[in-house]
Amino acid sequence: MNHCNSLKRDIPGDYFPLPKSIFRLDLSAGEIVVYAYLMYCEDRKTFQCHPSYATIGEATGMSKNTVRKYVESLEEKGFISTEPTKVKTKDGRTHNGSLLYTLQPLKPIEEAHFSRQIAIASAEFNIQKALEQYEKRKERR
Repeated sequence: MNHCNSLKRDIPGDYFPLPKSIFRLDLSAGEIVVYAYLMYCEDRKTFQCHPSYATIGEATGMSKNTVRKYVESLEEKGFISTEPTKVKTKDGRTHNGSLLYTLQPLKPIEEAHFSRQIAIASAEFNIQKALEQYEKRKERR
């Protein structure tokens, strides 16, 4: 009996898609974990979800403050947008609810990231070229 054939994968419904490009966009491990959890929670039609910092922290093993830090970082980098929500209690009082997260399309983020990398590489090349020309002029003196 072939050992590989005896191993079965889990039920496909137990998975959710995580884009491969997420690992090429200079995110920290913590940012990837928070982003992955938001993808796990998101509604696939609206690309939105609203877990609390506490819920995300419980699922990822992070403190609420650490989750907040990564959420803010993901928002600054354009991966997500957030909106505050309000919740009404039974007695009619209004309180702040969890943030409403909207996961943004990755294609524009990828394009901007790779454009920045090309610009950095070009600048480094130009600096190296200028240094070489400077050294040549210095040697001629």
